[in-house]
Amino acid sequence: MEKNGKCFLILPKVTQLIIMAKFIGEYKGKLDDKGRLVFPAGLKAGVPENEPLKFVVKPGLFAPCLEIYTYAEWEKESEALKAKLNFYRKEDSLFWRTYMRNRVVIEPDAKIGRFSLPKELLDKAGIVKDVIFSGSDYKIELWAIDRYEEAILPDEEYVPLAEKLLG
Repeated sequence: MEKNGKCFLILPKVTQLIIMAKFIGEYKGKLDDKGRLVFPAGLKAGVPENEPLKFVVKPGLFAPCLEIYTYAEWEKESEALKAKLNFYRKEDSLFWRTYMRNRVVIEPDAKIGRFSLPKELLDKAGIVKDVIFSGSDYKIELWAIDRYEEAILPDEEYVPLAEKLLG
């Protein structure tokens, strides 16, 4: 736009800067005698400062692990999914009910980051003692150590898959 011989550029008003959690790295852990885990400090650092340490945990859909989402990410994902459904259709309602099963909200304690998970969820992932927290960008995967090692693609399979998907 031009006014009095000067050019102006009108930009949209930014009302809120959204910073999303990013989780990177692998961290080992152990269930203690009371069935609690300690949330790794390296993953805590991936949560934006203004966001509470509040997470939703659910079983993995395609792998024998648990998926951990920040509460903000969970809200975003579930709202996007709900937008695709029509709850006046039986099939959509049945899907949503099943999809929402076995979810739990956790808030690691402020002192050392301990949290508990229901035995049913731990059993679904085969978690008995030793675990791996695996940062996967917008979520964290929680694995029994032995299952995690079995699920990793060997290089001879990973490289051709990367070439196929990215090449």
